[in-house]
Formats: sequence, structure tokens, C-alpha cells
Amino acid sequence: MSGRPREFDIDTALDQAVQIFWRQGYEGTAISDLAETLGINRPSLYAAFGNKEALFRKALDRYTATVTSYVQEAFKEPTARGVAERLMLGAADATTREGCPQGCMGVQGALAASVESDRIRYLLSDWRSAAQADIQGRFERARSEGDLPPEVDPADLAAYVTTVMYGIAVRAASGATNAELRRTATLAAQSLPW
Repeated sequence: MSGRPREFDIDTALDQAVQIFWRQGYEGTAISDLAETLGINRPSLYAAFGNKEALFRKALDRYTATVTSYVQEAFKEPTARGVAERLMLGAADATTREGCPQGCMGVQGALAASVESDRIRYLLSDWRSAAQADIQGRFERARSEGDLPPEVDPADLAAYVTTVMYGIAVRAASGATNAELRRTATLAAQSLPW
């Protein structure tokens, strides 16, 4: 005998969880907020996703696969300059999406959190570090292909690009428009050292 089928779509529920965590942060989001937003009761929420932390982790994975998919797309650019520019412009677009909270879930999710939320703060720190490492790897490939001058350090370039990207996210959360942030991204790309 099988259990009752789920009465909600997992992907839709995760998209809704992304929105609430993105808007309110991890600590600012209560289980009751999640249950209400997802339109399911607490037992169904726990059965489908586990606890709040497990749901946050799944929401972060969903956010990475959807909202920040521009990062993987940028890696397909044929030049390091093209990669850097597309990453920074992508950050401007992702952090000012219509119908979404402004800023970045991965930046804002646990900036102001209590000691009890340290695991989430570390999770998001690791998430940001992994993104920077991936970007550095793409720039290392560019260097090995002769596209990046030898005097440009891939680690330094990755740190610069991610700093601009996360700065864009903070400005978006403060109300900067997409047009303003795209101008910033373009200026930053024009200032690349080669």
C-alpha cells in the first residue's frame, strides 16, 4: 500500500522557499512563514524537506541552478575578458530580476544571524568561496590557452570579479536599478588590466 501522494509540486515549493529565504534571510524566516508561503502544513513540510536548515540547503541549490545559472553560461565565453564581463553583467541582471527580491540570496541569507545559525553562515561562505574557485579555474584555463597575459594572476582576477559581483548584489539590495548596475559592471569590465 502506498502513502498519500504529495499535493504540491516540489520545484514550485522550492521556488517559493527561495523567494522567502531571499527576501527574509535564513534567520528571519520562520517555519510558519514557510508553511504558509508553500501552502502546506508543517508535517507535510517536514516530510518533504526535513527541517528548516535542510529546506534552506535545497533552496540554495535551486537558487544556484536557476538564478545564478548565468555563472556557468559565462564560462562558455571564448575569452577571459568576455567571461569577466558576462559574470558582472549577469550579477546586475540576477540581482534586479523583476518579481524577485533585490540583491543575492547567497550574500544576504545569513549576514545578520545569531550563533545558532553559524552553520548557515558557513554554508553561504563556502558557497561564495566555491563560486570564486570556479571562476578562478576558468581564468586558469584562459591562462593555459594563452588568452590571459602571464602577469594577470587568475586568483587575483577571480577575487576582483567576485568582489564586483557581490558589491553589485549589495547595491541592488539598497535599491540600485538594473541600468545603474549594468553601467557599474561595464565600467569594471573596461578597467580589466589587459
